[in-house]
Amino acid sequence: MKNGLKIAAIIGGMAMTFTGIAQKPIIQTKYTADPAPMVYNDTVFLYTTHDEDDAFGFKMYDWLLYTSTDMVNWTDHGAVASLADFKWVPYDNGAWAPQCIERGGKFYLYCPMPNGVGIGVLVADSPYGPFKDPIGKALIQNGPQDIDPSVLIDDNGQAYMYWGNPNLYYVKLNEDMVSYSGEIVKVPELAKVKGQPDPFHYQEGPWAYKRNGHIYMAYASTCCPEGIGYAMSDSPTGPWEFKGMIMDGNPRSNGNHPGIIDYKGNSYVFGLNYEILKQTMSKHYERRSVGLEKITYNEDGTIQKLPFWSKNVDQLEPLNPYTQVQAETMAYSEGLKTQKIQEWERNVSWNKGKLLAERMVVTSIHNGDYIEVKGVDFSKGASGIEVCVAGIYGGKIEIHTDEMNGPVLGTVDVTASAEGDIYKTITAPLKDIKGVHDVFFVFRGEKDLFGFDWWRLNAE
Repeated sequence: MKNGLKIAAIIGGMAMTFTGIAQKPIIQTKYTADPAPMVYNDTVFLYTTHDEDDAFGFKMYDWLLYTSTDMVNWTDHGAVASLADFKWVPYDNGAWAPQCIERGGKFYLYCPMPNGVGIGVLVADSPYGPFKDPIGKALIQNGPQDIDPSVLIDDNGQAYMYWGNPNLYYVKLNEDMVSYSGEIVKVPELAKVKGQPDPFHYQEGPWAYKRNGHIYMAYASTCCPEGIGYAMSDSPTGPWEFKGMIMDGNPRSNGNHPGIIDYKGNSYVFGLNYEILKQTMSKHYERRSVGLEKITYNEDGTIQKLPFWSKNVDQLEPLNPYTQVQAETMAYSEGLKTQKIQEWERNVSWNKGKLLAERMVVTSIHNGDYIEVKGVDFSKGASGIEVCVAGIYGGKIEIHTDEMNGPVLGTVDVTASAEGDIYKTITAPLKDIKGVHDVFFVFRGEKDLFGFDWWRLNAE
């Protein structure tokens, strides 16, 4: 399979082939939206906004980070920034669509604040953060259209920031990436003019990028529902030519917001839908989920039209289970949440304890919940498994292969503990197996069972 993971294994004398395919949506433990992917050091860093579980309208406090090297299994790193990082912002609800870009070894996270507050910028020495506000004020403050920033650095080193709803604007950023020169420019081709046709169908959510000499401007198009349209130019400042739709909208969805990257010889578009919300209710709330599709370009650089979030993204490489794998690395899950927790020293005064560790863990584990990890490479065999867990009420982890009810490799017994918030490593034997398999961690028990931090296979 071209650019995909297609690996044969021998089980019981029969040759079987396993192909890892990205699930939709790609994140299930939280509601995520406004995907902003960035490729750095051979890893995809996916920054997203975060709709709270009880959101009716927009209820958004922070920005999240996920990473992947295979485009199928995604690792949750939790919140990397929030509105609290901007001391000049007068509210705590309004963490809208960001973008992160690297320049000179630093990482710049451009964050919009709605209602005319402006577009701010945070800076970090690592894509994981911590991010700090270097200027203590808005970078852009041009009115209520100051949302959805997107940054492009051209080949000559000139950086541009684009933004806006319902019109598109841009400025030239200075080399420091936290100031700009010249005037704010409204892009005439993508501006709404009362009483005149709107051939570009621009709404919001611009995503600017350069590929093979072409400048692309993808964006949420038409409303509502919103699909993803795009325009092309030979220059970051235009003029722009509308080229069509990357993806039409869908009646079961409302908004959209593209993010596009090239990675390991493939091109991908991220956007959003309401897939998880619509599993349980038909009424519209702003509880969104990030989707992913593979892009195909024509010889002239135009983009072939895509279906609305199918499952056409192949796993690029198998997962190595012989190093520590975070439990929050998954292709799919049901019933689970992820949470960043702090572990404190015991037997000391409550306000003088020593912080032992900060962990991102899988929580809210109940009977029948599961984690699916795609394309796990058992080439070294498996004599056992180590898991790091915190036993609250205790329970079991059944380890199945290839299907949720597939063959059982082994079972890990997690006992209840009076120190239910202290994480410990336990081991269990496994049946030996070779080849590449999907792995399902299926949880059994009666209550809020335990926290799950990481796992690792022991070779033969």
